[in-house]
Amino acid sequence: MKFGTIGAGTVALAFARQALSAGHHVVLSCRHGPESLAGKVAELGDGASAATVEKAASLDYVLLAVPWPNVEDALRGLPAWNGRVLIDATNPFSEYSPKLLLADLGETGASEVVAALAPSARVVKAFNSIITDRFNEGPSKNGGRRVIFVSGDDSEPKEFIKGMIKSFGFEPIDLGGLVTGGRLQQAGGPLAGRDLVDFGYH
Repeated sequence: MKFGTIGAGTVALAFARQALSAGHHVVLSCRHGPESLAGKVAELGDGASAATVEKAASLDYVLLAVPWPNVEDALRGLPAWNGRVLIDATNPFSEYSPKLLLADLGETGASEVVAALAPSARVVKAFNSIITDRFNEGPSKNGGRRVIFVSGDDSEPKEFIKGMIKSFGFEPIDLGGLVTGGRLQQAGGPLAGRDLVDFGYH
């Protein structure tokens, strides 16, 4: 499988490492152009490449992993999604330094904002609730498997992403649709940043 990324920061790179380890290919992109990603591509190794945002976003499965203030610009002017899958790994932080501040979205969830900016995309919320250091550490903790939450309104891509998370060694937990599940797992929600572990007792 070949995945595109919009963004090439810590979240996108953590995802790329897991995907490459599972035998997938990853096409990184960022607003500074593919040439700026040569070092990251070399570090990731076989299966990694870089392209323009438009090219990476044309793939069937695309990870959105940019700072929240950049989301609108990152999605503007892209080709029509036409049912392709946008994996939303963003969190609605309006500021990152000197401390994290949540954006005021009113009664709207972050993934609902993303979905509105990417009409005709099938949006699945995933990889946003696990802290990047833990993602990089890997799935194993105390004899169990770390949990990654998934939310979305379309069962087919959601099941695919849950299977992919399992192939990474993590345990996916389906929180339902974007409206309810997305708000549970986004920054500020009750499940954001929790290092939950599944021990397989169920």
